[in-house]
Amino acid sequence: MAQSFAFGITGKVLEKLGNVAYEGICSAWGVRKEFEKLKDTLAAIRAVVLDAEQQQARTQELSLWLQRFKDACYDVEDLIDEFEIQALRRQVPERTGKKVRHFFSGSNPLAFRFRMGYKIKKTNEMLNEIAASMAKFHLTEKHEPNDVIHRERETYSFVNTSSVIGRDEAKQYLINFLMNPTDEKDIPVLPIVGIGGIGKTTLAQLVFNEKSVKSHFELRIWVCVTEDFDTKQLMIKTIQSATGMNCKDMNKEELHKVLQDCLNGKRFFMVLDDVWNEDKKKWSELKDLLCGGAQWSRIIVTTRSRKVATITGTIPSYDLEHLSYENCLSLFLQLAFKEGEEKQYGNLVRIGEGIVHKCKGVALAVKTLGSLLCSTRVQHDWELVRDCELWKMKQEENDILPALKLSYDHFPWYLKQCFAFCSVFPKDFEFSTFRLIPLWMANGFLQSPYENEEPEDIGKRYIQELQSRSFFQQVEPESFFSNFKMHDLFHDLALSVAQNEVNSCNHYSTGNVRHLWFDLSKQDVSQLPNNLSRLQSLFLEDEGKVDSEYLIAEVISRSKHLRVLDLACCNLEQLSNSTRYLKQLRVLSLAYNGNIKRLPNCICNLQSLQTLNLAGCRGIEELPEDIRYLISLRQLTVTTKQTRLQENGISCLTSLRTLAFSECENLEKLFEDIQNLTALREMIIYECKNLVSLPQGLKYLTALENLAISDCEKLDLTMEELELERKEDGSLRKLCIEGVPKLESLPQWILLGSTKTLRHLYIGELENVSMLPTWFQHLTSLRSLKIDDCPKLSFLPEEMQHLTSLQSLEIDDCPELSFLPEGMQHLTALKRLKIEGCPKLSKRCIKETGEDWPMIAHARKILVKR
Repeated sequence: MAQSFAFGITGKVLEKLGNVAYEGICSAWGVRKEFEKLKDTLAAIRAVVLDAEQQQARTQELSLWLQRFKDACYDVEDLIDEFEIQALRRQVPERTGKKVRHFFSGSNPLAFRFRMGYKIKKTNEMLNEIAASMAKFHLTEKHEPNDVIHRERETYSFVNTSSVIGRDEAKQYLINFLMNPTDEKDIPVLPIVGIGGIGKTTLAQLVFNEKSVKSHFELRIWVCVTEDFDTKQLMIKTIQSATGMNCKDMNKEELHKVLQDCLNGKRFFMVLDDVWNEDKKKWSELKDLLCGGAQWSRIIVTTRSRKVATITGTIPSYDLEHLSYENCLSLFLQLAFKEGEEKQYGNLVRIGEGIVHKCKGVALAVKTLGSLLCSTRVQHDWELVRDCELWKMKQEENDILPALKLSYDHFPWYLKQCFAFCSVFPKDFEFSTFRLIPLWMANGFLQSPYENEEPEDIGKRYIQELQSRSFFQQVEPESFFSNFKMHDLFHDLALSVAQNEVNSCNHYSTGNVRHLWFDLSKQDVSQLPNNLSRLQSLFLEDEGKVDSEYLIAEVISRSKHLRVLDLACCNLEQLSNSTRYLKQLRVLSLAYNGNIKRLPNCICNLQSLQTLNLAGCRGIEELPEDIRYLISLRQLTVTTKQTRLQENGISCLTSLRTLAFSECENLEKLFEDIQNLTALREMIIYECKNLVSLPQGLKYLTALENLAISDCEKLDLTMEELELERKEDGSLRKLCIEGVPKLESLPQWILLGSTKTLRHLYIGELENVSMLPTWFQHLTSLRSLKIDDCPKLSFLPEEMQHLTSLQSLEIDDCPELSFLPEGMQHLTALKRLKIEGCPKLSKRCIKETGEDWPMIAHARKILVKR
């Protein structure tokens, strides 16, 4: 299953060698002749690469030839990168008091031309050798596959995770286990066993959220275990699931006490999902920690391993069977067609029946292929899926990768690269668009056929595509900021296609590693790959057990082409000065290194840097004085001890798209010249306890799409002068205001100019807000509204009936809210309504009998809790 990506990478490099910037490089440095040779040789080899990629499983020699060619492509990309970096340096103005450049320094144009000429010559020689050796493989030229980059589609057929087919019997069996009394003194444990992707987790989720189960148990706990069966981490997860408490800094003794207090005398239901541990001692240790609950407590374990089931179960395991053919076909048709559409395509239904037979009852395989085919009605496309030779691969007991690989093979190559990269994260890892897109951008994965499309928009589109095909799963879809996970099966697939390019937890490759996740608390330094010369991404984790600073300096000295350096939570006291040599660095994360007091000013020489994350660096006394020279910076997250930010600093970073201030406890004001950030699209202000006001220039940020203000105790948002001057050309799409106690009513100035663009609004922890403004009626594009923890809010405006685009409404912990406004029945787009912690309102919304029920009965999903 090894994937070389060579064809796509070559195309990307050739595209770079043919754009306007390349013409500028040739003119400025006189390297046209050398680069033309590179282009010709690359194009000649690329003509046969598709054939080579398809035949590489035939011989190891061909696979190694492809790897060598791909490495050469990366070398050419690095060459172009160096010229682009040199061009960026020319855009930076001379700094006062700067010493005269040394003749042989990287900044000297003549020395640079000499050095790069030598590198181009060596690269040409390498490509010529590769071209000369390809004749012995007898490869044939093949045309480029039709990998068209599409925008977001509206035709995909998706099923909510709660929509399950063919599991009624299994569900009832588990409910009986949970509800029926038993004479066992020990906590009964029922293992659910089945191959990966068959639906064990889905079944457990179905039962976990069953209404009768919720009312029967005082406490419900969900813990995703995965491969690392660490007792301390499991206690932390258990407490967090049960109480929401973060106990990461506690020792085992403290955790044990909290856990016992949590479980003491309570009837609890616990799901331990995806257990791999086959060590009986570790299981016994965990089981002993859970013995404080009341009688009738229950535990369900999901696992692929029968040995795990034998170790954990107190009763015979439940073997989850494959879905019946009829249920698989029903699920497939539901995903592949719109409702009733299959009647128009009898020929495709017959082909689909053959495809369903190939899935052999594995629900995840059915879902993957159904989602894949929902976008095409071309018979040939369906036949290709049915007749693909990959189906002939042996179906291992714990593996459905052939089915998943088939869906992966239908990706355009750019999505393949992005997906394979995600294997660098550990299993069960949560990532957000905020974090993932800059990583893709840093590695050059984002491309678009549309001129001037923002990279952040391209990345969001990629994520939507991967989510729509079930390769990404959204976590807590109602949350304001979306997080995602990869199912374990897809993580396995990503590792299989990335192969030697990725070295992550529990997966060690031996080739030229390009992306490395290394956990010093679990992995020995000796396990670091020997060859780091081609490393592009480094994620390092440490709990203070080793000298991280020495190791980082060592890795940097061996990794001159790093584009991503993530050192979050490494207990650093200072950043190595050697980072100044990482001229290709795009992402630098020092998040939650609270002991760092100052950053070396030399990082301001990193003109290619696009993302700088200083979140949680509470020790930083002052931002670097030359931060304005980071001219490529697009995302900046700041934590600092400063009360005021320096002038001509952040305000000079005109490429910024995202700006976040997090835990700046002393910060009283932001910089006044914020209006210079005309490209800013997202702004987040979180836990700035002493911030008293926002800058006047905020009114000029007409590109701003997302604004979040949270936990700012002294912030005063009532700025009438802004209301008077703001223009009617806003573009705000998401607005979150919570934890601003001085606020008595929502400020109208924030929304002026954005009433037609706002899609999502979240307001919470506003203890003095008693009513919502009448201007709500103008939010005609609003799709989701969440109102949380507003203890004085007593009524909602009747103007809410004009929110005709509203799809989701959630009202939590508003005890004084006693009724819904008139006209709620006019919200015909409403799909989801949740009311919780509002006893007066909940009583009026009881199904069938509540006074307000007729106004909301049309909503598809209604959840009302006292």
